[in-house]
Amino acid sequence: AAFLAAASVCSYASAFAPSPRSASARQQLTRVNVATGLPNVGGMLTNLGGGGSDNNKEPERPGALIDLDGIAFSGLQGKALSLTTADFPSSGTVRSVIPADCFEPETAKSLGCLAVSVVGTALCTAFGFSALSVVDPANILTLPFWLAYSVVTGTVAMGLWVLAHECGHGAFSKDRKLQDTVGYVLHSLFLVPYYSWQRSHAVHHRYTNHMELGETHVPEDKDSDPNVKLYDAFDLRNTLMEKFGDDQGIKVWGGLAAFLHLIVGWPAYLLIGATGGPDRGMTNHYYPYPMTDPKQPKKELFPGNWKEKVYQSDIGVGVVAAGALTWAACNGIPEMMAIYGGPLIVVNAWLVLYTWLQHTDVDVPHFTDDDHNFVKGAFHTIDRPYDKLDPWGAIDFLHHKIGSTHVAHHFDSTIPHYKAQVATDAIKENFPEIYLYDPTPIPEALWRVCKGCAAVEKRGEYYIWNNKDVKDELLQTE
Repeated sequence: AAFLAAASVCSYASAFAPSPRSASARQQLTRVNVATGLPNVGGMLTNLGGGGSDNNKEPERPGALIDLDGIAFSGLQGKALSLTTADFPSSGTVRSVIPADCFEPETAKSLGCLAVSVVGTALCTAFGFSALSVVDPANILTLPFWLAYSVVTGTVAMGLWVLAHECGHGAFSKDRKLQDTVGYVLHSLFLVPYYSWQRSHAVHHRYTNHMELGETHVPEDKDSDPNVKLYDAFDLRNTLMEKFGDDQGIKVWGGLAAFLHLIVGWPAYLLIGATGGPDRGMTNHYYPYPMTDPKQPKKELFPGNWKEKVYQSDIGVGVVAAGALTWAACNGIPEMMAIYGGPLIVVNAWLVLYTWLQHTDVDVPHFTDDDHNFVKGAFHTIDRPYDKLDPWGAIDFLHHKIGSTHVAHHFDSTIPHYKAQVATDAIKENFPEIYLYDPTPIPEALWRVCKGCAAVEKRGEYYIWNNKDVKDELLQTE
């Protein structure tokens, strides 16, 4: 979308003047007002030659001029599209409104939260082992039982992942040895190299919604070289819609996107850097050197001493992997997958779900290096109503509110989760124009993203999701 931070109408017009399509392009531009996300009807009429009046004066801080053609709206109602660079404060300004105590981890509280997740996961696992003598996982007829067990156990164990993630950020404890020990052990149990992901996830925070250097869920550029794509998502979606009809085709595409992200996505990211920053080349979290030549060699994922740390992380993963293989060799693959493999897949799916929805929706843009900065990226994170995912808020509790307070976490990842709500409230109160919260229920938001976020295209200086070929009603959640 064509986002412009200029203060005058003349500067907006000049920014779109250089091409032969300037006259028609200006007619298609709509000013989206800051804080409301709603199109400025007066501006639309003016651009279309309908004139204006005193009632349609520009707001004191005008929203961006955007070509809305093909852009669907999420529950954010285009709010992210309304923001210009001038709307984002400095990092120091944001930090100053957050209570100082929010940046101080408390070891006792962190260990208490860890105990909740450890005990919950242990109880589920103990139940699984006790069921082995009654419900043989080698019998295909018991698959529904073990699928249900995996969903429950994996959902509970996701709390362990959240705390492991906090260790990597330095939000678990001021005791560095304790923090790294907990983080290393937990990451290894999930077959994730601790220091490797500590580094790559810090990069993800630094370059949130960055098209070239972002880590995880960097969208496919519709107009990029087809020779570097595994497949063309935009063309594949259109092909499925042509083959099965619009209504069924978009559902087939949505199901495929869900499977590729939630099931395949996490191991693909660890092994080949899938959806990682393209300018770093193909990466592997278990091997510290780029697997293909990066466009920006100075921005490699694991520079300097991080290479040795990657190998140190591999030791823990290797021990756990060897244990799982030995288990499978002694007791059979079905038992190992039922007790360990199935819940692990569910944990991975939760991880991808959170990360995907925190940074992706049909009206949330991505940026090039010229237009990206840390605060701008952090405030394009989306908080969502995970507390309403079940009637009791149990999942949000078990997952330590990682999805409902993630904007604050992305601004400063050293804020422990049990202080993130206070930080979130401060951000909402002081920066309501730029804080993003989508009230869409999680299953509906996920389905909209699966269907509507295939590939982005460059408009002006920004990248937007183009859904011009998809009827609006096919992306609606109601």
